[in-house]
Amino acid sequence: MGPLAPILQEYFTAYAVTQRAMSGATIRAYRDTWRLFLAFLSNATQVPAHQLQLAHITPADVVAFLDHLERGRRNGVATRNLRLAAIKSVMAFHASKSPDYLDVIARINAIPVKKGPKPQMTFLTGAEAQALLDAIPTDTWTGRRDRAMFTLAIQTGLRLSEITSLQAADLHLGAAAHVACTGKGRKNRTTPLTIATTTALRTYLHERTTRPGHALFPGPRGDALSADAVQQRLKVHVTRAAASSPGLVGKHVTVHTLRHTAAMRFLEAGIDSAVIALWLGHESIATTSVYLHADMNLKRAALDRTRQPSSPAGDYHPGDPLLAWLQSL
Repeated sequence: MGPLAPILQEYFTAYAVTQRAMSGATIRAYRDTWRLFLAFLSNATQVPAHQLQLAHITPADVVAFLDHLERGRRNGVATRNLRLAAIKSVMAFHASKSPDYLDVIARINAIPVKKGPKPQMTFLTGAEAQALLDAIPTDTWTGRRDRAMFTLAIQTGLRLSEITSLQAADLHLGAAAHVACTGKGRKNRTTPLTIATTTALRTYLHERTTRPGHALFPGPRGDALSADAVQQRLKVHVTRAAASSPGLVGKHVTVHTLRHTAAMRFLEAGIDSAVIALWLGHESIATTSVYLHADMNLKRAALDRTRQPSSPAGDYHPGDPLLAWLQSL
């Protein structure tokens, strides 16, 4: 059946890039999956990772690895399913080259994904978003960079990977100001910028040109910030902002939370969901509909439009229980 090493080498150096055109983020996630899986198999079989054979992978091994992720590493359902997808992808890739192993590969591909509760979507209110930006000190270069970066994130809803991959040339601050990026699935898109965001970025960009590198939001040496670094910077500023904005206390805020915040702002402004899907780079408008479900104000407005003429507008408020009891006497 052959060793695993050349299979993985061909998959990651040729197939994933040239035939599947996977994004860098997907390739890294699949790579990390196999690093974990090989270490798990090596420990279970006492065979060095570079000497593992295809025959060492069985459906039972895959299931045991998934259980290890959940119980030993405390990974969530989403991470478990991502790791399973990475294993299935490599197995499916090699299926045509190993017909004697087709039955085992088919049983691995038949392992079901695990369903779990969908997490509640978190987003910031307008006041919370402003409190976050106001809490970022601007007396240092790092603070001014962070202020510009999170201003852009809150207004445009760019993904974390899109923010870290931006270069200064991707900003167009003249007429019809916008930011261009390569998003999920290697899709190029442009997102318009408001006057306030354009002004903030123009000031930042003037200072940015005095520093090395091409990344729009660089680290100390001019290289693009890592995803972990951006999340850590956001965590620091959210903690500081919570002192003046009680709504942020205990709220788990990530860069993706800022993406949700941008989407909710678009909806509140009355922008059509099809346009929002284009701006956010959603594959389908159905993805955008999750924001419709999360916006209670839109639901209240729809309910008000269906009320009877004799019914007062607004939320229902029950009468005072004591007065109701006296009325019933």
